[in-house]
Parts: sequence; C-alpha cells; structure tokens
Amino acid sequence: MTDTNASLWERSQQVLVGGVNSPVRAFLSVGGSPFVVEKAAGSRIFDVEGNEYIDYVQSYGASILGHADPKVIEVVREAALAGTTYGAPTRGEVELAEAIVARIPGVEMVRMASSGTEATMAAIRLARGHTGRNKVIKFAGNYHGHSDSLLAAGGSGVANQGLTGSAGVTPGSVADTVVAPYNVIPVLDVDTAVVVVEPVAANMGLVEPEPGFLQGLRDSCDDAGALLMFDEVITGFRLAHGGAVEWSGVTPDIWCFGKVIGGGLPVGAFGGPRDIMATVAPLGPVYHGGTLSGNPLATAAGLEVLAQLTPEAHDRLNGIAEGLGAGLLEAVSGAGVAVSVPRVGPLLGIFFTDETIRDYDDAKVAADNGRYATFFHSMLDQGIALAPGPYEALFPSLAHSEADIARTVEAAATAAERVAAAHG
Repeated sequence: MTDTNASLWERSQQVLVGGVNSPVRAFLSVGGSPFVVEKAAGSRIFDVEGNEYIDYVQSYGASILGHADPKVIEVVREAALAGTTYGAPTRGEVELAEAIVARIPGVEMVRMASSGTEATMAAIRLARGHTGRNKVIKFAGNYHGHSDSLLAAGGSGVANQGLTGSAGVTPGSVADTVVAPYNVIPVLDVDTAVVVVEPVAANMGLVEPEPGFLQGLRDSCDDAGALLMFDEVITGFRLAHGGAVEWSGVTPDIWCFGKVIGGGLPVGAFGGPRDIMATVAPLGPVYHGGTLSGNPLATAAGLEVLAQLTPEAHDRLNGIAEGLGAGLLEAVSGAGVAVSVPRVGPLLGIFFTDETIRDYDDAKVAADNGRYATFFHSMLDQGIALAPGPYEALFPSLAHSEADIARTVEAAATAAERVAAAHG
C-alpha cells in the first residue's frame, strides 16, 4: 500500500509527540495537517504523494544553496565513507573554524556545537562565567533556542504555538533574564552579564533594527561593562559575506552560528575574541562539551557551503530576494489587501498590515488577524511552500530561478484574492 500524507500523518501521531519533532511543523497556527516530505532538490521539495512545491522554508534558512546541492552531497558522501563520528579532533573542524574566523571580523576562536540552541546556551554560560555577573537581557520576539533561560517571550518557535514561554521552566530559571522590547535600548546595571540580540529579527516575521539600535546596544554594554552577543544562527553568512558585522558595522563580543555553517546537517558554533573564548574549558572554567561537536559530516558540508558563498553569490542572493519581495508586494497589494514585505538583504518577511512593524507587539497584532493562514493554504494549494506560521521569515536560496519567482508572484496574486474574499 502506498503511503499518503494523511496516512503517514496519522501514523506519526501515534509515535511522535504531536506527530512532529518541532512544534511549528504541526500546522497548529495555520490549521490543517502537514504534508510529509519525501525528497528535495534545489528550490523544490516533493511530498510522499509526488506533489512538487517551490520551497521558501529551505529548512528555515539552512539550505542557502538550495536543497541537495550536488557538491555538498558529494563531500558529505566522501566524509561518511571515512566514518560518521569519532569523538576526537578532525581536520574538518579545524578548517571550518578557520573559515569562520577568516570571514567574521572580531572572531578569533570558535567552539563547535550540534545545534543553534546548544550554541546560544553555552554562549550565555560563557558570558556569565567571563564577567562574573548573572543577568541576561534579551528582546521580546527574539528566539535564541529552547534553553530554559532564553524561552521567556521567545519568537517564532514559541509564538507560533500561542505561548509566551514554556511549562517546566521554573521561576528560578528565568529570574536573571530580563525581556526588553526590540528596537529599544535597555538600561543596564552592574549585574548585567550580556545583552543577546538577533541583529536582524527573523523570528517574529522580519523586523529590521532601527538606525542606531545596534550601535546603542554596543555603547550601553561598553558603559556597563557587559558583553554584547549577536545570535547569528539565521543571519550568519546569509545577511552578508561577513555576517551582521559587515552589514551593520557593529561588532559584538560573542557570536552564535548555525544553519548555513552545517550545509543542512545539525550544527552550531559560538565564537569571539581570544581572551573571552579562553574562558571555555579546557582553557578556562566554563564547561562546554559534546560527543558530536565538530561532526565530520557537518563540517564537510559547511566548508563546501562557505566555499560557494562568495561575495558574488551574496549579490545574486540579494537580487533574488529583491525580485521576490517586490513581486509579492505588488501582487498582494494589487488585490486590495494591506501588506508589507520587509526585506533586509536576502531575508524577507510578510505581514498582512500596512502598519510599520518595529517590535514583537506590532508583529503579534499582524499575526493575529488570521490572514496569513488563508494566504499560506492558498499558496500551498498552488505548489508554493511557505513556513506554516506567521512569525517566520521567507528564505529564498541561490537555487531559486527567475521562473520560480514569476510563478510564486502569480500564485500570490491568486492567494491575495482569496484573502480579500475571506477577510474583506
């Protein structure tokens, strides 16, 4: 018997919690049930029934070259033939760290991890250990993984479920976490260890930092003796060749990376200047370890991706995003539907409002109007896969062609008509 999306979804709910391994995949915020992916290539994904979709999720930004890039697949295959994990130092982890250091001004040493969540969790521990202080300041709508102290007022991963935090997170776990509104410079005190921020917020839709915001954080941290941490799990090596530092001109003290540097395999990393990173074991007293850290398959894939991400490739990616953003804006607004399509370099968002979105409260108003779900399902019916939640960004890849963009814009015009008919 041939599996269908419905049959596999029914089976998955018997053995996987909620049928999924990450909550947003369950379609709770858009309704309906998910399709089940069988394979992917380039700009396309294919479900178990053979349906084809132009994909703007791209594993939430991890597949910047597109799915199953042939060169990435080849280096992963070669690496796997030599063994999938050793629990020992490898050439690949050294070379990937060297590539990160070479590209990001200010990063002198790196510690590899197995996920973005692990990287941010360890980086917070590092900041506290290095400064001898306790308090962490984060911003509402910024998502830094699912570690307890950072789930307070998290972005997409939490917000898409209608939650502001998580059961099981004790008051003590967040007692030293202060949540501030994005685009507002918080007041720091002598117990502030670190201010952690998405340099471009991409987990509450897409919200650009206002002029002076990042520099204001840098100045405030300097005045208070606190550290500034950029969570670049999404923006790293996507926003620009040199990441958010190149794009903004602001240099933090600690960086976190993920997604792109693993080429689609599980990976994370945190890094910074030598004096700060020397606080991490075995050089210093802040512990971090992991059996799969620096996994040879992930480092091989990441090295190949970074090799292909030349400045010229970034220019092409920006052009793809620019064309898509302009087309979506024209298609949706042309149907009389209020919309904004923010773009920061190759990152895109879509809000069904004509109000300016500058923080999580603004994003929530737009998300709660219900229009995204109607738009999402209409696009999906036409073979265009967007993220199943209104707080996610769109991730065009280098594999998206002009024909893909044209087809997407055409579908968006039809979807916008459905939004207008359903919501007035």
